[in-house]
Amino acid sequence: MLSIFNGLRDITFWSVLVRLLMAFFVGAVIGLERSAKNRPAGLRTHVLVAIGAATASLTGHYIYLVMQLPSDLTRLGAQVITGLGFIGAGTIIVTNRQKIKGLTTAAGLWATGVIGLAIGAGYYEGGLVAAALILLAETAFFSVGMRIQKAPQFNVQLSYGEKSALDHVLRCCKDHGIAITSLHIIGAKGKKAPVYSAAISLRATSVIGEEELLQLIRGNEGVIGARITE
Repeated sequence: MLSIFNGLRDITFWSVLVRLLMAFFVGAVIGLERSAKNRPAGLRTHVLVAIGAATASLTGHYIYLVMQLPSDLTRLGAQVITGLGFIGAGTIIVTNRQKIKGLTTAAGLWATGVIGLAIGAGYYEGGLVAAALILLAETAFFSVGMRIQKAPQFNVQLSYGEKSALDHVLRCCKDHGIAITSLHIIGAKGKKAPVYSAAISLRATSVIGEEELLQLIRGNEGVIGARITE
């Protein structure tokens, strides 16, 4: 441990002030990065989470060390971590194209709360190092992640005149390494020549373009049309 923090590990007015200010600073720095990327939880949310977690940790130590009441030092911290799960869940959304957004922000909120607990307990070194690593992951690794070419996902609206055509399409997709993540058969229209419809969600295991995928599907016997939907 760093000796520079030894005088601030006891519960005194100045140590409490330093811990809360440090939690404020850490939450603000992480929150600024999220706000700059227009994420749902930004500066104020991260600051509130860090200060609240630090205060909960300080309160547990104060009850046990200063008031000398029978108390579990980790109980308040455990409740904070549980509560952060509910807050983080509010930042996660599923788009119309079945893509999940907000996981990084939710994880950052949870981690910020844990850092606040560490700082509130007087574990300054761990809190500061963790904050630096979180910022590294959210900034430097963001550009790295954007360069990674990901297998695309598609939502396809399929129209076909024969029921067997759907089996041909599904088998064709499987043969070309395209996974079917969901399938919803809408029904048939028309009395003399029924036209069936199906909504299919596909995930390619390799990079494939929309036009290439549609040509692959339209080439199956019995398929009337296929188009990409949102």
